[in-house]
Amino acid sequence: MALEISGGTLSTRQAWQTRLELVVGLVVAVLLAALVVLALLGRHEKSDGGYPLRASFSHIDGLTVGSDVRLAGVTIGHVVSTQIDPHDFQAQVIFTVAPNVHLPTDSGAIITSDSLLGGKYIALTPGGDTKVLQAGSAISETQGAISLEQLLSKFIFSVTDSLQKKNQDGSSSSSAGAPTAGTKLQ
Repeated sequence: MALEISGGTLSTRQAWQTRLELVVGLVVAVLLAALVVLALLGRHEKSDGGYPLRASFSHIDGLTVGSDVRLAGVTIGHVVSTQIDPHDFQAQVIFTVAPNVHLPTDSGAIITSDSLLGGKYIALTPGGDTKVLQAGSAISETQGAISLEQLLSKFIFSVTDSLQKKNQDGSSSSSAGAPTAGTKLQ
């Protein structure tokens, strides 16, 4: 009889442990889903109250809506939209600038990155003009993103090209001074 009771207790304990594991698993799944929803909602930047400016770039690799706009390393706005101009095939970027920042009309915009693996942002460089950009104005002095892959491929190509030329020059100069099969060495 004691065996049946202990056996019954064991099955009740197993059932309770199974229910506990199920509840804990469901709680973890709900928390994970909530974090995913918050992460997706957090990606949409709210308007920072600045005035819009626009710029055209040849390449905006890695620049996305919500990317920072910085002046002297300080974030003063965000990218609002990116699109392609069907007439000149340039990337059109609209971004905001803080209302207390008044940029000269000859200011420049460069797409740069935080680090080798970091995200891209627009770095503004103020010009020296006394007139300032108004809301909706365009910055004409721009430089597009520099692609790390393009730089690496150019470097690798130049190194391999240099090595090939060196090997060709080395083989032709060494063969010119080397004795051939029918000549005597003195």
